[in-house]
Amino acid sequence: MATDRIAGRGRPRGTSARALEVIALRLFADHGFEEITVERIATAAGVSRRTFFRYFDSKSDVLWHNFDNEVRDLRAALAASSPDEPPLEAIRAAVLAVNRYTAADVPELRTRMGLLATTPALAASALAHYDSWELAVIEFAASRLGQQPYDLVPTAIGRATLAVCRAAYELWLRRADADLTAYLDRALRLMAAGFHDPDRADAVIARTSRGAPNGHARR
Repeated sequence: MATDRIAGRGRPRGTSARALEVIALRLFADHGFEEITVERIATAAGVSRRTFFRYFDSKSDVLWHNFDNEVRDLRAALAASSPDEPPLEAIRAAVLAVNRYTAADVPELRTRMGLLATTPALAASALAHYDSWELAVIEFAASRLGQQPYDLVPTAIGRATLAVCRAAYELWLRRADADLTAYLDRALRLMAAGFHDPDRADAVIARTSRGAPNGHARR
């Protein structure tokens, strides 16, 4: 069992949101989410409680650091897309651009998903984060279509995009045989095609992916 104490006081050189995230995830996995306090995470990182709260609002938020950064980057990528690009194609390209997970990240992400699935407090906190991701797509679709974010089509696009991306993510975690973008690309292309003729869609994906390194599909 890993120790949860690092020598030294104050804010050590190199302290970051990512460093706190890694330490917290290890502690949650070793001892259980409910047993670990903010103070214990801070102590393990060699920082003060106040320093912890400079980065995160709560101990559950520490596990959503990368995801929340992805939402920020997704909004930026969507905003930078060409107005001549079809909305679903722009969404697919933006989603692929902001996802950087590889097969090497799977063990950590499996631990994270295991915690989310078995800890009620973490499962409850997930909704707000997923909603923010979904809203980024909804607002983009609404602006591109000249509609309001609460209208049917933008809302359906946002919710469908999140659903197929989560399905791709879950399958990728089980297989761990390529980068996440390979799965996201297939799922989003199938969605854009209305899930008609999956074999044909796979053939298109194979052609566009040919020669792309590390399982990344060309965009």
